[in-house]
Amino acid sequence: MSDITEALTQAVADACGRHPSSAGASGTVEWNVPLWSALDQIGITLLSVPEDRGGSDGDLVTAAAVLEILGEHSATVPFAETAMLAGWLLAECSAPIPAGPMTAAVAGPDVTLVEDAGGWVLNGELARVPWGRHADHLVLLVGRHVVTVHRDEVDLRPGANLAGEPRDDVALHRLAVPADRVHPLPADSAVDARLFAARGVVGRLAMMAGAARRSLEMSLAYASERHQFGRPIGGFQSVQQQVAAMAAEVLLCKVAAQSAAQALDSGADWELAVAAAKVSAGSAAGTVARIAHQVHGAIGFTDEHDLRRSTTRIWSWRDEFGSVGEWARELGTLAAAAGADGLWPLLTEGGARAVAG
Repeated sequence: MSDITEALTQAVADACGRHPSSAGASGTVEWNVPLWSALDQIGITLLSVPEDRGGSDGDLVTAAAVLEILGEHSATVPFAETAMLAGWLLAECSAPIPAGPMTAAVAGPDVTLVEDAGGWVLNGELARVPWGRHADHLVLLVGRHVVTVHRDEVDLRPGANLAGEPRDDVALHRLAVPADRVHPLPADSAVDARLFAARGVVGRLAMMAGAARRSLEMSLAYASERHQFGRPIGGFQSVQQQVAAMAAEVLLCKVAAQSAAQALDSGADWELAVAAAKVSAGSAAGTVARIAHQVHGAIGFTDEHDLRRSTTRIWSWRDEFGSVGEWARELGTLAAAAGADGLWPLLTEGGARAVAG
């Protein structure tokens, strides 16, 4: 980690410490406005957006480092949605990037965008849009167009993931969109639904890595405090073995997120790295959550205990932007396409390019 990235992540950690996120009634998540303002003051809410478009010109490796800190603190802000997805989409077509929190989504086949009388008409529904109710703007990828929609222009049906984070259904009822908010992508742009999903995967993997680290820290602390048969449970070999296995999986989560971010930063041959990272980290993070709850026993499942805030996020995030199974099939397809003679070069040369990037 460079000195600049280390200083940046420390500033983010300090901001999270000053403005901790908390859960509301019935496990719902409260939008952390003070933390978002602090991140905005640091100047990173558009971290991965080019400087000439109003961003900080950071790469995805740096964004992943920031997201790892936010994941560790269970931060209730749409940083990945704003910095890595919505801002990126708008920058790709040289469109104005509005201030404030944003979210982004890919329009499915049921969403239509039709030119009409000098403007456009957007119609259809979007399922489980992250932070929809709190984002000032929703940025949509509709085919080869990027569309900016104001929150008050759509109908929202509130929903949530297992951790209580907003995942809202958005209804677009023949919404009239001015021409200056519909932007065609350049002909040579690599932006598509797969690349959007890959960037989303990197964001979620980085946050999972942070949540996994926090789960390990809490498990180590609890194992030293909880006594059975006259000594801390951390003194028993079986618990030590479980915690050691947990620590290895935490490191795997971090390396997987970094590897996927490096591959996307390289601009080419990212498919293998992202698919492998999703599959390996998804399995590793699940193991971390399982062992953490085994160490804590029943207390770790209660609403009052902080462990639940990390583990429910792990379980939720690993299924977003494609499930582990879907990315495993992608990985298998890549391996089968390479064939017997091409598999080793695919693994070694692709990995080398990702690291070099």
